[in-house]
Amino acid sequence: MRWRMSVLVILLALNVMLLGAISEKPLPGDTKGASGIGDPYFPMLGNGGYDVSHYTIDLAVEMDVRLIDGSATLTMQATQDLTQFNLDFGGYTIESVEVDGQVVPYERDQRELIITPHALIPEGRTFTTRVTYSGTPGQKTDTSYVFAGGWAFYASGSYVASEPDGASLWFPANDHPQDKATFTFIINVAKPYVVAANGLLTNVQDDEASSRWTYTYQLREPAAPYLATVNIHEFVQQNEEGGPVPIRNFFPKDRAEKGKETFAMTGEMIAYYQTLFGDYPFEVYGAVVANTSLPFALETQTLSLFGRDVIGGRGSEIVIAHELAHQWFGNSISVKTWRDIWLNEGFATYVSALWIEHKYGTAPFDKLMASWRKFISDPDVIARAPLIGDPGARSIFDLNVYYKGAWTLHALRLKVGDEMFFQILRMYYTQYKTGNARIEDFIATAEAVSGQDLREFFNGWLYAHAIPG
Repeated sequence: MRWRMSVLVILLALNVMLLGAISEKPLPGDTKGASGIGDPYFPMLGNGGYDVSHYTIDLAVEMDVRLIDGSATLTMQATQDLTQFNLDFGGYTIESVEVDGQVVPYERDQRELIITPHALIPEGRTFTTRVTYSGTPGQKTDTSYVFAGGWAFYASGSYVASEPDGASLWFPANDHPQDKATFTFIINVAKPYVVAANGLLTNVQDDEASSRWTYTYQLREPAAPYLATVNIHEFVQQNEEGGPVPIRNFFPKDRAEKGKETFAMTGEMIAYYQTLFGDYPFEVYGAVVANTSLPFALETQTLSLFGRDVIGGRGSEIVIAHELAHQWFGNSISVKTWRDIWLNEGFATYVSALWIEHKYGTAPFDKLMASWRKFISDPDVIARAPLIGDPGARSIFDLNVYYKGAWTLHALRLKVGDEMFFQILRMYYTQYKTGNARIEDFIATAEAVSGQDLREFFNGWLYAHAIPG
C-alpha cells in the first residue's frame, strides 16, 4: 500500500536544429538515449529514446535454492535515432543481450544497462531487446520504501513488490510509470507450487517427466513496470464469476476459507466504485495473499498483494478497499512523476473512506475522517510532515500524503458539494484513464467542472504545512 517541455528545452532544440544545418553529421551524443526519463525525484529512473510496448518475462524459478534463470524480451519503438540506449536493471549475471536477434555489446553502471546495437536504429522503428540472465534476487539496500525490493523469497514462497523503483531489481525495464506496457509472464516452477501473476492465466503446461509445470499469464492492458508481480506458493485459488468482472484470489491453504470470508465484498466494492468513476479498467481482478507477514499491501495491477495477516485482521476491509481503488487511481491513471504521488495515495485513501460511508453510513465515515483530521492536525505532525503536493523522494509514502491527501479531497467535496465533487472525480478519470496525470491536471479538471478558481484552495492543502481552517 502505500497507495513538459520547458523554455530551456525548446532553446536547446533550436540550437540542435541550427547546428544540424551547419553539419549534416549528427552531433556527438545525439543518438544516445537518455539515461533518465526526467523524474524530479528519481533522475536515473526510466530512460529516453524509446517506448516499450510489451515485456515477455520467461523465467525458471528454483525455489529450494532461491534462483531465477531466464530472459526478458522487450518490444520497443525508437522515439529518436539510436546508436545506444539504456535499460534499468540491477544485479544478476547477464549471459547475453540481443537486439533483433543479434548478440550486441553492453556495459553496466550500477542499475544502468547500457546497450550498443550493431547499427543505428532509426526513429520510429520497432525492435526487440532480449536479455538473458540468472541469479538470486538481491536485497534492496535502500530501506526507505518497504515495498520496493522487487522479487523476495520467504520460507514457503516468493512475492514481488516494486513501488517505486524495484521492477528493475528483477527484470530489465524502462522503470517509470510514464512508459506503460503489456506483459506476458512465462514462469516455470516445480510441482506443487502455484504461480499467481498479473492478468489472465492462459496456459499451464505440465511436464510430468521433470515434475514441473509452466504457467503463462497475459496482462493485456498496459501497466507501469512497478505494478508487475509474480507470486509463488502452494496457493489455493478461488474464482468468483457473475460479478462486474471475474475475480480470482490466491490464499495459503490454511487460510483459504477465512480468506474467502475476508475478501467476500470485493465484487460489491467494484460495483460501487463503477457507479462513482466509471467501469473497472481491466479485464480481471483479485488478490494474492503471501504466506508471510508483510508490513504493507500493494495494488499490483489486477492482482493486489497482501500479507497473510490481512485475513481476518482488524481493519482489513478498508485496506482491501484502498488497494482496489488504486486500480482506477494509480494503475489506470498513473502519476506523471513521483512528485504527483498524492493523486495515487490521497485518492485511494479517500475512496476507501467512501466505501465505508456507502456500506455503513455517515456516522462511521465521519468518525474515520475525524481520526485522520486529528492525526494531520497534531502539531508534531505538522512540524515534520512533508508538503503533500511536493513531499520529496524520501517522503512519498509519508502518512500525511495519505491522510491529509484524503482530507484535501474531502475539503473539496465540502466546498463544491456532493454532485459537483463526484462529477469532478468522474471527469478526471474519464480524461486520464490508461494514461498519466499531474496534480495540475486534476486541479484544471476540478476548476473546469466546478467553474470556480480553486488555486488558493489547493495551495492551502497541498503546498502549506498548516491545516486550512
